[in-house]
Amino acid sequence: MSQRILNHPSMEKRTGVGDSLQRFKDSATNRLTKVRSWMRTVLFQWGLFIYLVGFLLGRAMILSEMLPFVVPFFAVIWMTKREHAKLAFIALILGTMSVNLSVAWFTVSALLVYALIQRTSELVLKKNTKAVFIHVFLSVWAVRFGYLTATEGMVSEYTWMISTAEASLSAVVTMIFFQSIPLLMERKRQRSYRNEEIICLMIFLASIMIGTIGWVVYGMAVESILARYVLLLAAFVGGAAIGSTVGVVTGLILSLANVASLYQMSLLAFSGLLGGLLREGKKMGVGVGLLIGTVLISMYGDSQTLVMTSIYETLVAISLFLLTPKSFIEHLSRYVPGTVEHSQEQQQYMRKVRDITAQKVEQFSDLFHTLSESFTAMEKPKKTDFDTKDMDVFLSRVTEHTCQTCFKKEKCWANKFEETYQYMEDLMQECQDEGGVRQGRLYHDFSNHCVKPDKVIQAIKDELKSYEASQQLQNQLTESRRLVADQLRGVSQVMDDFAKEIQREKTTHQKQEEQIGEAIADAGVDIDQVEIYQLDAGNIDIEITLPKNDLNESEKIVAPLLSSILEETIVVKHTEPSASPYGHDRVSFGSAKQFVVKTGVANAAKGGGWVSGDSYSTLPINAGKYALAISDGMGNGERAHIESSETLQLLRNVLQSGIEETVAIKSINSVLSLRSEDEIFSTLDLTMIDLQDASAKFLKVGSTPSFIKRGKQVKMVESSNLPIGMLHEFDVDVVNEQLKAGDLLILMSDGVYEGPKHIENDEVWMKRIIQELKTEDPQEVADVIMERVIRERGGHIVDDMTVMVAKVDHNLPKWASIPTPQYAIAK
Repeated sequence: MSQRILNHPSMEKRTGVGDSLQRFKDSATNRLTKVRSWMRTVLFQWGLFIYLVGFLLGRAMILSEMLPFVVPFFAVIWMTKREHAKLAFIALILGTMSVNLSVAWFTVSALLVYALIQRTSELVLKKNTKAVFIHVFLSVWAVRFGYLTATEGMVSEYTWMISTAEASLSAVVTMIFFQSIPLLMERKRQRSYRNEEIICLMIFLASIMIGTIGWVVYGMAVESILARYVLLLAAFVGGAAIGSTVGVVTGLILSLANVASLYQMSLLAFSGLLGGLLREGKKMGVGVGLLIGTVLISMYGDSQTLVMTSIYETLVAISLFLLTPKSFIEHLSRYVPGTVEHSQEQQQYMRKVRDITAQKVEQFSDLFHTLSESFTAMEKPKKTDFDTKDMDVFLSRVTEHTCQTCFKKEKCWANKFEETYQYMEDLMQECQDEGGVRQGRLYHDFSNHCVKPDKVIQAIKDELKSYEASQQLQNQLTESRRLVADQLRGVSQVMDDFAKEIQREKTTHQKQEEQIGEAIADAGVDIDQVEIYQLDAGNIDIEITLPKNDLNESEKIVAPLLSSILEETIVVKHTEPSASPYGHDRVSFGSAKQFVVKTGVANAAKGGGWVSGDSYSTLPINAGKYALAISDGMGNGERAHIESSETLQLLRNVLQSGIEETVAIKSINSVLSLRSEDEIFSTLDLTMIDLQDASAKFLKVGSTPSFIKRGKQVKMVESSNLPIGMLHEFDVDVVNEQLKAGDLLILMSDGVYEGPKHIENDEVWMKRIIQELKTEDPQEVADVIMERVIRERGGHIVDDMTVMVAKVDHNLPKWASIPTPQYAIAK
């Protein structure tokens, strides 16, 4: 039925129309991209932008005689775009000539003097950007001072003041242009503009607007229209703060060029503020804000004609603003901090960085996995017996030293090959099984067959020893390859998990944050901010900023409220107090585990000494697990303590890295066995408890049994591995047990487990001690067992002794949840 529908003519027609529309969109997008690329080439690579800006800045005059923008623009182009310096020179001269021919020589002279000073400086000091401001100051001051002196025929205070003022202003403008011009001309990585850069950019644009002074269209000043258009863009993109700032800067620059335009600063600043406040009304709201500001400020004028002209200029600017493409405004918004487009751009950039990082980590994970597979492929199964090929090689080596030099070689191996081969195989088998050839029937029969039986038997023994040594070395190599493969596989898994963790995005939970904030506020707790990082069941992560909670409101009120809202037990994970007594604390809340573990330890050194060869550790693992470990170093004293403590330190670091427990123990064993040639061994008793379901893994390496006490029942957990570091390779026995709330888990070293000499069965003896316990407190249990064992031995501590007791219980919150059904939210 579905196939008939898809094959229907109407569906085919619709599909064809859809494909045509998609092709049209793709074609239009490609054409638009080409047009943008062509425009950028014409403006920046061919220099049209420099020509237009240079022409307008050449026209920009302050107080009808000062030209503070000419030399700075030329200096910046000289330092950043040297290939367009000649074009900028011509454009500035043409701009000055379009305003006043009598002062055009000033532009020519100032530019030539600057070029001479800059060129001379570069020959001496290389290319020094810091000296450009000094060069601009000197060239403008010298030319202006010479012009005024020649015009007035003398040197006056006015000459000094004007020359110094124009030169100083030119040096400052140079600094501003160095900040703003590269923002427009250089195509760097997308980034946000700082407030200083935005202000410098607006000063640059306002300076260009000064160049349009005197241009009038139907009685309306072009500079006023442009200033209000730029103000509308700034207010719409950046809001009231950016809008008012741009209004003040633009109005100030325009008023410097024409004192009559001083009111422009008030008009633009007030209009930028209103437009930014009304930007929630989109473009029309910002336009209404500008219109209101124009009307209010213009009413202070005396001429009704000027009021209407100002309103017309505003209406034209609003019209241009409404016609501005949305794509241009969105592109502009990406550079302004605080905008949605800027946030999206930053998120996109961070996502790109995150994906690249995750990709690199995944590549390393694949590399380690491939290496692991290559080591696994190199493994060869252990040989338990000779095969035909091995037998032939073995016998060839034996006969090389015996039969090859015997005069009866032809008789034995040519005429009686089968019989001789069988004798040699039987002799080799007996040597392998018994360590030699007994004076039995096989020996007598072979003696009758061979003239040198003892020499042959000795050669078989020697070759058999070499073969066994070679075979043992080969097996060790195979085991080492397997260990390396396991370790590489473990590292690969850790890196793969890390890559997945990197790729997890922080989901926005704005609605949930508002609901949580309202619920806490209704409960009477003042909070400043709620940030939700994760809402996954069992792994909730929330951070709340609230005032100093001297009464522990975060635990008594906020956590119970969150427990009710999220329908899961929430506890305080961490509190970051404020340094100021009137500041705010940052409190981190997270999901509570289903079970908790309470521990107790009793420890004693041999003979009552200060240093015990036993070491113990409790370690919460990031994956919601809890580790208990005891290590017993060989012997007693400081050396044994160092060995056992280093074993636990290695274990702690490897487990926290995320590597699986079995691989971690094998890796530690490999390190300890290869680290020193001394026979230094240590046992390891490791228990991993999952705090979500109370399942436990027991990993024992040469350690004594552990015990689980549930009520009156006592269960023993044991394995039969050799101590860690004794062999290069071994298999770790993993025993899985399901614990329940109220269970006592008891780990101990051999100094505690091994009873007095009159005790025949240590297991029964220790079970009886545990069954007779009257307390369930972990610390009391550890102390009672230690005291009982020492008393049974007549008060003597004959070996290092360590008892570690852990009690598993349900995690009961300290405070009950506060019902807030109206605020229940979905995770």
